Amino acid sequence: MAAALALFFKLIPLYVTVALGWVAGRYLEASGKHIAGIMLYIVTPSVVFSGVMAAPLSPEVIFLPFLTFGLSCVLGIVQLKLAQRVITDGSASLIPLCVGSGNTGYFGVPVALLLFGEEGLGLYIVCMLGTTLFENSVGFYLAARGRHDLKSALWRVVKLPSVYAFLAAVLLNLSGIRIPDLFQPLFDNLRGAYSILGMMIIGMSITSFRGLAGNIRFTGLAFFGKFVVWPAVAILFWWLDANVLGIYEPAVHKAIFLISITPIAANTVVIATMLDISPRQAAGTVLLTTLFALAFIPVMISLAF
Repeated sequence: MAAALALFFKLIPLYVTVALGWVAGRYLEASGKHIAGIMLYIVTPSVVFSGVMAAPLSPEVIFLPFLTFGLSCVLGIVQLKLAQRVITDGSASLIPLCVGSGNTGYFGVPVALLLFGEEGLGLYIVCMLGTTLFENSVGFYLAARGRHDLKSALWRVVKLPSVYAFLAAVLLNLSGIRIPDLFQPLFDNLRGAYSILGMMIIGMSITSFRGLAGNIRFTGLAFFGKFVVWPAVAILFWWLDANVLGIYEPAVHKAIFLISITPIAANTVVIATMLDISPRQAAGTVLLTTLFALAFIPVMISLAF
């Protein structure tokens, strides 16, 4: 319990950052859209690149993004089928994004650094890339069906800079090339900007605190998928690999478990806004899961680790 409390207090600055984002959006007319381009094309690829460069790569580790991508796809599609049965206001198509991915970057990266250190952070980022691919391909396609076809979804992946940052880092890492010491402070600063700006985007997306829960069925299903189903699948994989398959070390199991307990991805709000699919519902649910994660993550980490 002491470990949970210690982690709880260390997470508080992240929530202060969300509050600052709300202040910026409410009183300074700042918009997350202005930051999104910088995050997508500059900051996020830099974090992925530096993280993979620091990771101890092997064929098994390189396969990790495909593993997490597959898990996200299965979770997203299954939860979508359930959502279509219980949600009737058109927002059901956002459920795969809510439960299949997570705020693995803006929220998860600082927590992973706190828990695992630099080397463990590299493994976490490799795993995280799979959820990013899901979010920008299958997740986007399922949300936009009827508005965008599969080709459009695949084109989003082709244009995703983080994919190329990952591939470049893998090639350089396997070649024995490391980031020069001269540039290490730059990547450290970009990683800090990644967390701060990403969390502020969540705050900027909240225009009102009234009716955050919105459609209770949507919110309940999103919570169930994100905080019950995903962690259960991660624990099942952890047990299966540790006792039967024997492919990965505990550090990988812990990284995937952390991915499973992160709150809903902030980019869900960006996609919902872009597609005009219940953006306020998405923003409210993202904020509620982020607040819930303040207590949920420390407790789950203390129980699992």
